[in-house]
Parts: sequence; C-alpha cells; structure tokens
Amino acid sequence: MRVPKRTIVMIHPGGLGDVLLAVPAMVRLRTRFPNHQLVLCAGDQIARLLHACCIVDAWVSVQGRVCADLFSGLDSVGGHVPTWLAQSERVIAWTQDPDGSLKETLTAVGVREVIVKSPFATDILATHQRDRFFETINEVPSDGEGDARLMVPEPLLHLGRACLEVAGLSTEQPLVVIHPGSGSAHKCVAPETLATVMTALQVSGAIPMVLEGPADREPVERLCQSCVDPPTLLKGLDLCTVAGLLAQARLFIGQDSGITHMAGLIGVKTVALFGPTDPTRWAPRGANVTVVQGIPCRCRSWGEVSQCENKPCLEIPQEHLVALCLAHLKGAVTR
Repeated sequence: MRVPKRTIVMIHPGGLGDVLLAVPAMVRLRTRFPNHQLVLCAGDQIARLLHACCIVDAWVSVQGRVCADLFSGLDSVGGHVPTWLAQSERVIAWTQDPDGSLKETLTAVGVREVIVKSPFATDILATHQRDRFFETINEVPSDGEGDARLMVPEPLLHLGRACLEVAGLSTEQPLVVIHPGSGSAHKCVAPETLATVMTALQVSGAIPMVLEGPADREPVERLCQSCVDPPTLLKGLDLCTVAGLLAQARLFIGQDSGITHMAGLIGVKTVALFGPTDPTRWAPRGANVTVVQGIPCRCRSWGEVSQCENKPCLEIPQEHLVALCLAHLKGAVTR
C-alpha cells in the first residue's frame, strides 16, 4: 500500500508582491521537509503560478469554500474538512488572527502543528519583509536564499512566445518589458520619465513592450501619449503568461509592484523604481535587481504620502535612469 505524503499547508491571502516575498520561506520549507507535500492556499493566479514553477506541489483557492469556512470559525467548517487539511502535519497561516479563531479552528480539525503569524506583526524584529516571513516560521534567512528563483518551465515559456508572436515579435529581438503601474498611484514614477527612457531604448535598437494590468489603464495611457513612437502594448495577460514573457526579456523596468517582484525572482535584469516605500523593507532582492529612488521619503505616514504633491522621492533624474537602463541592456545575456 502506498503511504500518502505528509502535508504542509501554507495560507497566504495577500496580493502578488506579498506572496512572492514569501517564496524564499517556502523554498526553505521544501528544503527542510523534502518528503512532505507543500500545499498553498492563496489567490488563484498567484497559486497557479507557484505551482507551475514547482514552488508548491498543489494549491487551493483562498477565495474557495474551505478557506472561507476556516476564517469564519469552527461552526462554519462543520463536517466539510478535506483530507489534505485534516491530515496536515503543519499549517502556516501568514495572516492576522486577532481573536485566535483561525488557529483554534485549524487545531480542532486535526492539524498537528499550527502557526498563525502575520509578517506585519509588531513583535517581528527582521527589517526586510522577506526576512520577516522567515521569522514567522522560526527560521533564520541565509544569503543564498536571498536569491531564491522562480524557474519558469517550458509550458510557461511557450505561453510567453505565443504572446510575442501575436504581437509580431520574437525572442530573437532585444525585448524590454516596462510596467508603469502599481497598486497605488503614489508609488509611481511619472510616465513622462518612463517615456524618455523608452525613447532611448528604441534609439538603441531595443523593443520596449508596455505591460498593462487590471489597475494600470491611466498610467499606461499617459505613458503611450508621451511617446513619439508608440510601444507594443500587452494587456489582459494572466500571471503565467507574464512569467513566460519576463523570462525571455533582456530587461524589465517597473515600479514598486508585484510584477517587479516577479521579474526579480525570475532573474531578469530588473530596474525597480521606488519612492515613498522603503526599499530596505520592500525592494525585490536578487543579483540582477537594481533599485533606483529619488531622495529618501520624509513622509511619516501613508496619509502624508497621499497629500504630498511634489513627491521628491519619485523624482529620479532622467539622464541617470536612461544611462542605467542602457547599461543593463548592453550587459544583459540573451536567454
């Protein structure tokens, strides 16, 4: 009789960037428990991406019934406990649980060890958010895991190539992906600055492609309107296709966003544009990541950030940014 693998379940209801910051901790769990199956409960597209890249063995939607019932309390779970959860050896929930009900429910359904700890908890000592995930599972980060990678498999590379083919492009060309949006307009370098960079890239012979996500319409429109030579616009792509696209680009330029974290994890040369958010806490890590910022932000709260009109922290000298991007493009290795 085949003995089923023991299971470790990780629950992370956060957005793309937050979940990707937890990837090194997931890799550590894989190393420590090689004979266990790792199950991720997260947003559908994020979980599907990490499953495709072999970070986890299986995934469950955080929007599904099981997770909803877990967060609603033991009375909501009732007898609808799936085998993968009831037989889990360990569940790690990276979320807040102010009244302890989630931990109580997980323990009651049969989980042997339960860790419920938000990486935002005030008693965590680590500075960088990646390291804070390590601390939640009582692990110490190492330098090597700072460069944990998303190895993009062939099926996702195929999705990326198919996307390029539809746009009339190929991986033989020097492709640059630019993502002008973010989760907040207060974190975005002016589209006019990016347009100057894009023009310089086009003059150098590179092919810039603008990536538009669900919340990026306004910055994308402003960027395209500022360009003399309109770039290729890619929009409506799922995360697996984006990963396949990024893995075949020579350079990525983006704001403080989840897509920028994805580019850094994949290993593409990445220029990450930061402003009011502290890069020592939030910047993607990796040998190919360069973080660029104006003067350090002096706002003491996000309320002050939203009221700050000039935002000098986002005023990156155009000449410097152009030179930096061209240097990275010249030194990039074609995949």
